[in-house]
Amino acid sequence: LRVQRWQRPQRVANVHLSLLQVVHAHKPHFMALHCQEFGGKNYEASMSHVDKFVKELLSSDAMKDYNRARVYLDENYKSQEHFTALGSFYFLHESLKNIYQFDFKAKKYKKVTGKEIYSDTLESTPMLEKEKFPQDYFPECKWSRKGFIRTRWCITDCAFDLVNIHLFHDASNLIAWETSPSVYSGIRHKALGYVLDRIIDQRFEKVSYFVFGDFNFRLDAKAVVETLCAKATMQTIRAADTNEVVKLIFRESDNDRKVMLQLEKKLFDYFNQDVFRDNNGTALLEFDRELSVFKDRLYELDISFPPSYPYSEDSSQGKQYMNTRCPAWCDRILMSHSAKELILKSENDEKIVIYDHIGPNVCMGDHKPVFLSFRIAAGAGKPIANVHKCCVVQ
Repeated sequence: LRVQRWQRPQRVANVHLSLLQVVHAHKPHFMALHCQEFGGKNYEASMSHVDKFVKELLSSDAMKDYNRARVYLDENYKSQEHFTALGSFYFLHESLKNIYQFDFKAKKYKKVTGKEIYSDTLESTPMLEKEKFPQDYFPECKWSRKGFIRTRWCITDCAFDLVNIHLFHDASNLIAWETSPSVYSGIRHKALGYVLDRIIDQRFEKVSYFVFGDFNFRLDAKAVVETLCAKATMQTIRAADTNEVVKLIFRESDNDRKVMLQLEKKLFDYFNQDVFRDNNGTALLEFDRELSVFKDRLYELDISFPPSYPYSEDSSQGKQYMNTRCPAWCDRILMSHSAKELILKSENDEKIVIYDHIGPNVCMGDHKPVFLSFRIAAGAGKPIANVHKCCVVQ
């Protein structure tokens, strides 16, 4: 979940309401909620709204049956070295017994009781691992907040990691268009590879893992533009003083030379947005290629929702895309191949595994949150559980 400008109460209310609607519909017994860009861009002014959101969520009537919770908020915005603006929430239903969380310092599981909130300096919290990517990963950004938070759980005979991740964005549409795949795609691959290597290194026993957040995966810009504007001619506009390309204009060859697409550093103005919405944008999934590099390490359920970014931040335009970037499936939930085996497969064709987006018609910022709802197969993680002598559900 992302709410870029937390000082807008209506947007925060939309997030809260939409989230609770999903909880009511699916009634999860264990709920993990991962957030990016907590506090938006004006952290000092907005953190009070973050704290209010957290308190309201914990005390809401819809959450009354969740008698245990862990909340981790990176609110240490004054630390350029460590700040990631990530937030991770975990809620446990009263019906679940003997749920354990891993202590990375003590290297053992601890039973989860009560509700606890951790904020500011998370580096000293042994119940998670948090890292911010080095500055040289994305030197274009003077103060990047990209990084990840990892927690480990043992529940219903299964041990698994939950990783909250935020990868690097595209800084310029023009640069993204130059090569296929783009230079930004390469930066994201490097960062994601680092995280995957980190969570399966030799420090701790290997377990299944789920990675979710804003991966900033983008469609292959060059291929998309060439397809959308296959019958167009391109006009290049350069800056008078530097001769740098500042704008590309694609016009239909006939039809009075109608403008189909205008491309600038932060402008992607395509004349027909319906192509990104019709049939959930399925026609464009062939250009969603960034995950293919990790096909041997990561699995994703079929996408059946429209691109999750960039939505209008006008509260009256909940379904409208902004013309700043090419719409893309930035927000994802991925998993290791062993985690895929934990998900209970239906025995009667009932749809019990759901991968979808939240709040399709309401404004919650420029990203639409996505969610994954599933049941864990009974005994699926038993070999792991036996090692740790935990996770027996009573």
